Amino acid sequence: MEFESSNWIKDGVYFYPHLFGGIMITCALLSFSTSYFGKISVPTMPYLFPDLRVFNKNKSAKKRVRVYMDGCFDLMHYGHANALRQAKALGDELVVGVVSDEEIISNKGPPVLSMQERLFKEHKIDYIIHGDDPCLLPDGTDAYALAKKVGRYKQIKRTEGVSSTDIVGRILSCMKDAKSDKLFSESSGEVDNLNYRQSSKSQVNGGHISHFLPTSRRIVQFSNGKGPGPNSRVVYIDGAFDLFHAGHVEILKSAKQLGDFLLVGIYADHTVSELRSTNFPLMNLHERSLSVLACRYVDEVIIGAPWEVTKDMITTFNLSLVVHGTIAEKNPLSDGKSDPYAVPKSMGIFQMLESPKDITTTSIARRIIANHEIYLKRNAKKEASEKKYYAEKKYVMAD
Repeated sequence: MEFESSNWIKDGVYFYPHLFGGIMITCALLSFSTSYFGKISVPTMPYLFPDLRVFNKNKSAKKRVRVYMDGCFDLMHYGHANALRQAKALGDELVVGVVSDEEIISNKGPPVLSMQERLFKEHKIDYIIHGDDPCLLPDGTDAYALAKKVGRYKQIKRTEGVSSTDIVGRILSCMKDAKSDKLFSESSGEVDNLNYRQSSKSQVNGGHISHFLPTSRRIVQFSNGKGPGPNSRVVYIDGAFDLFHAGHVEILKSAKQLGDFLLVGIYADHTVSELRSTNFPLMNLHERSLSVLACRYVDEVIIGAPWEVTKDMITTFNLSLVVHGTIAEKNPLSDGKSDPYAVPKSMGIFQMLESPKDITTTSIARRIIANHEIYLKRNAKKEASEKKYYAEKKYVMAD
């Protein structure tokens, strides 16, 4: 088959319209090139030109809202965690400011935990968040007056029933004689040498009146709602987790690194009392459960876990590994009683886990006891303001 001469291309009827159209298409494509618009993150089109990109962003990205919440966060508890959870819901990024030791001392008295144990960060902020309870400076003025004036303040509902002042009060209430010279033994792993006031009630904290109202919704809010997969490596660790602290967080982090899913067993109140004394735990089962659930490394908890890890329990939760920290309030492996980890040991799935920090609930209690006079004065003032808050408390819509 013979082809006709290509001279027709040069014919003005065909040549100029095609030439003009080609130029227009090329210009249109080049107008979308990053070489003309600068740093536009768009996909390349190597089949046209090596550096040619397609412009796919007609509008600039929406500014992320950063919210800020500060506090002492001394004796970190589930109330703090719930406040941070609510604050996070008010923006895209949550920045937390931890008040320095010096500021706490000048305004409230000595902190129980040091700055290194509480952390500190600074960032640019869009909104400042605080609970519905008043926060006043020593001169009586509102600590957040400036933020409110410029419209950068948002309020959340305070978590009922717990505060650092409340927890310090629970510890102090266990002391029969705060002026005793020999309050505790430095060599003991327990606070056994303290003189305790026996409570006439079944509640912990020496008959302390708690405003804590546990609900199923609150537990769901703290849970990630995820279960282990069929092939997940489930790691189990148990304990009292009383006065949830940095030592607990670090051991849970180490445990999580050994598997895909971390299940935490939290001893029932009566189990803790049998292991330690009738005045323990300082925080009840539901309070301790929420504190543990708030930890990012925890996937699920057993509320009221048995002291002994049984074969049925291992099968039910498909446990791959059972771990126990080297530092504990009372090590059940060395007290002469039956070994609660005998079954997982016989199955070859037990491991002692080196505790990253030596901080314990007992050591925290000792700090308070060692400075009990200061804390008694501090709490007398703070408890008065808390009683006033509960007396004048009004309904606040929760998230």
